[in-house]
Amino acid sequence: MSTVDKKEVEKFSRLAKDWWNPNGKFKPLHVFNPTRVEFIKEKLISYFNLDLRSNEPLKNLKILDIGCGGGLLCEPLTRLGAKMTGIDVSKNNIEVAKLHSNKMNLDINYICCSPENMNFKNKYDVILNMEVIEHVLDVNFFIKNCSKLIKSNGIMFVATINKNLKSYFFAILGAEYILRWLPIGTHDWNKFLTPQELEIFANNNNFKLDELVGVKFNLLSNTWERSKDFSVNYISTFLKS
Repeated sequence: MSTVDKKEVEKFSRLAKDWWNPNGKFKPLHVFNPTRVEFIKEKLISYFNLDLRSNEPLKNLKILDIGCGGGLLCEPLTRLGAKMTGIDVSKNNIEVAKLHSNKMNLDINYICCSPENMNFKNKYDVILNMEVIEHVLDVNFFIKNCSKLIKSNGIMFVATINKNLKSYFFAILGAEYILRWLPIGTHDWNKFLTPQELEIFANNNNFKLDELVGVKFNLLSNTWERSKDFSVNYISTFLKS
């Protein structure tokens, strides 16, 4: 079995050279990134009872970023002290990530592989599945392999898009066809998951829901912010039992 959707890999591989261009094809992720990083940082400091005052509050935490792309999350989390491993099934993405981290003098372990092909002897404190689960071929198999890679009592983050008419309008018609924030075809509405569907997959693989938060884009400030509205974008955190 495989979690890899070859069409999705080819699509993002073609865009790989643009990862670190803040005004390029991945501009929406650059805008979203500060909100993602801040949420992850705050959550991990609270969950692992870490030192909030430290310049490297995530020091010694082993974090696996699945579908790491060009390393937009790996780099800031490394600066916060985390020991980062980023995996992606696109060789182009991994090459870009390695080149950029070397340029920034950051020690990040990048591997071109899918989670089912990783060495299960490696256990991580944290797994990040940020904007990736809506691109995999088999969600249950994907989360099953995440469960094998995380320590007991570890925490998994899943950021994705809800499945309803509103998300179709905003995430596909709005973001891809009207505003052109994303290349047309970036998302397939049929692969979106409701929080309830995601929780079922997680429960089937020894994860229990910890928190569900919405994320909304503020047009006036051109920033993303946390919200009680998870009808479109949301982040779920799960604890490994």
